[in-house]
Amino acid sequence: MTDSTEPSPALPHIERRAKGLLLLMAALVTGFVLYVMVARGVFESTQQLVLISDDSEGVMVGMDLTFSGFPIGRVRRIELAPDGMARMVIAVPQKQAHWLRTSSIFTLERGMMGDTRIRAYSGILSDPPLPPDAERTLLRGDTSAEMPRLIASARALLENLENMTGTESPLNASLNQLKTTTERMNGRYGVLSGVTGSDSNAQKIMQSLERINSLLTKAEQRVFDKGGVVDSAQATLNSTQATLTSGKAALDELQTVLTDARNTLKNVDAVLAEAQAVGANVRGASTDLGSLRAEVEASLRRLSQLTDEINRKWPFARDTEIKLP
Repeated sequence: MTDSTEPSPALPHIERRAKGLLLLMAALVTGFVLYVMVARGVFESTQQLVLISDDSEGVMVGMDLTFSGFPIGRVRRIELAPDGMARMVIAVPQKQAHWLRTSSIFTLERGMMGDTRIRAYSGILSDPPLPPDAERTLLRGDTSAEMPRLIASARALLENLENMTGTESPLNASLNQLKTTTERMNGRYGVLSGVTGSDSNAQKIMQSLERINSLLTKAEQRVFDKGGVVDSAQATLNSTQATLTSGKAALDELQTVLTDARNTLKNVDAVLAEAQAVGANVRGASTDLGSLRAEVEASLRRLSQLTDEINRKWPFARDTEIKLP
C-alpha cells in the first residue's frame, strides 16, 4: 500500500505579508514614539528653571508648571542638593518663557483632595524676562498641614464660646443684670427706676425735684411779681435818678451864683485899687465899699442857702445808703 500523504506547498506570498506587517508595526511604534516625544517637547527649544524647596513631596517628573491655568513648563528631574534642599529642574519652552519675569513667584499647592500643583505668578509683565538657569524659591501652600492648626483654633474658639455662654460666665451675669434693669424700666417711673435701682429711690428723686420746682416758683414770684425785689429796686433806681437830676440842677444854679460872686469880687478889687490910688475921695470910696459889702454878703447868703439845699437833696450828704426791700 502506497502512502499518499504529501506536504502542502507553502504559499509564496505569506512571508511577504508577514514582513510587511512587521514593518507596519515598527512604523506605528516609531511614529507613536516620535509623536510622544514631540508632544513632550523633546525636540523643542527650552530653557531651564530650577525651583528650590525644603520638601518635594507630591512633585513628580513630568508634572506641569502652570501660568493662569495653562501649562508653560514641565518637571524634568528632581534632585537632592548637598544642603538638604530639593531642587526641581523644569524645562520651559522658549515660546512660553516670556510669561516668566524676574519678579515672578512660584508656589507649590497641595490640596486635601486634589493633586499637587506648581504655579507661576507674574504680576508685572513689564519687568525683565527671567534669565535661563535661574534659581527661585518655591513657596509651599499645604492645606493638609494647616488642618491641625485650624482644628486647634476651632477647639479653642468653641471652648471660649462655651465659657462665655456658661451659667456663671460674665456674659450671662451681664445679661441677667440687663434683664433686671429692663424690668425696672417698665415700672412706674420708667428709666429713672432703672437708673436709681428701685421705685422708692426714684420716688425720692421726684419729690426732691418737686420741692426744688416749688422753691423756684416762690423765688420767681418774690423777685419778679409786683412789689417784689425787682420792682423795689426799680423804684429805688428811679428815686435815685430823680435825686441826681435835682442835684445836677442845684449844681448848675450854684455855678451861676459862684460866677456872680466872682464878678462881684472883681468889682471889689477894682474899687480897692481905686481907693488906694485916690486918697482924697475917701468918703465916696467908703460909700462904694459899703454897697459892695452888702452885695457880697447877699451873694454869700445865697451861696449858703444853695449849699444847704444841695446837702438836703444830694444823696451823699448824710443818708447815702439805698435800702432794698
